[in-house]
Amino acid sequence: MKKLNLAIIGQGRSGKNIHGSYYRSEANQYYTVKYVVEADERRRKIAEALYPGCKTLASYEALFEAEDIDLVVNASYSEMHYPITKALLLHGKNVLVEKPFGRSRYECDELIKIAKEKGAVLAVFQQTFLAPFYTFVYNTIRQGRLGEVKEISIRYNSLSRRWDWQTLQKKCAGSAYNTGPHPIGMALGFLDFDENARVVYSRLDTALTSGDADDYAKILIAAPQGPLVDIEISSIDAYSDYNIKVQGTRGTLKATPLAYKMTYICDGENPERPVVEGFLQDGEGNPLYCSEELVKHTEEEKFGGTAFDVGTASLYEQLYYKITEGKDMTVTPEMAAAIISVIETVHAQNPLPLRY
Repeated sequence: MKKLNLAIIGQGRSGKNIHGSYYRSEANQYYTVKYVVEADERRRKIAEALYPGCKTLASYEALFEAEDIDLVVNASYSEMHYPITKALLLHGKNVLVEKPFGRSRYECDELIKIAKEKGAVLAVFQQTFLAPFYTFVYNTIRQGRLGEVKEISIRYNSLSRRWDWQTLQKKCAGSAYNTGPHPIGMALGFLDFDENARVVYSRLDTALTSGDADDYAKILIAAPQGPLVDIEISSIDAYSDYNIKVQGTRGTLKATPLAYKMTYICDGENPERPVVEGFLQDGEGNPLYCSEELVKHTEEEKFGGTAFDVGTASLYEQLYYKITEGKDMTVTPEMAAAIISVIETVHAQNPLPLRY
């Protein structure tokens, strides 16, 4: 198997610790890090030690004329995802861009259009779609084990504070843009990216952040034939014990990236009870509360990996075969663009004052 030559732009937390961890892992049988672009000289020196033989550059423009690059990974600041990706595509480069795909649906659609015109592969790093916990919940819903799903709750909560660039609106940051692509993506995925899905309620606010971008987000999404999806991204919730909770007519499932627990009932084990229009009473006429012990089943298990290992490796493997053989990927740019549409809508509904 011939490895592809890769260039990565950015050696921050994502570029060095998420993408870089994959490049240096045994799972990477597909790519050789040929170039690292990083403005900071110290980080360039670190990259040279991490990827022996790679060439480090201070500016991404130096990649335009390089003919030995099969893929460029754009792990720059969020507000640079669109302009850098656009420039690379216009020079015919295949690009994997970090989330968020762009600031607006217009930016996303333009990048998709340019990629098609140039015959370039464009992919978005939304690896949560390939994480074991998401695929398990998605498949469980589709198998009907929980009956008709009425509500799905997605929580990315903690009691925490940030004061870096990810707290600034001018950097295309805040909870909705930074964390939001994961839960919003899952929400749209559970709704099978129904084109009629709509934001029926949203709220953005600031709580503990030092910046002017949101660190509290509440988003409700609904589709005509689907469940209500309740998304929350909060920096002031110390007691959230799940990332996904599904409520169906046969039971409940809750999951974190590490494990799940599901309690459900089975057909035939709890025969339907006829309605009693009056009050319930025992044999002596004493009132009774309407209750019973349902026959229930509970299962729980740990997942074998997360979005950061299994999900990342799966996305990069799919991307390899997209570039070399034209095979389809699970995550498409159109899916990532739909996610940005939701984020753009939520920001339009909840404008926050600019302070920086």
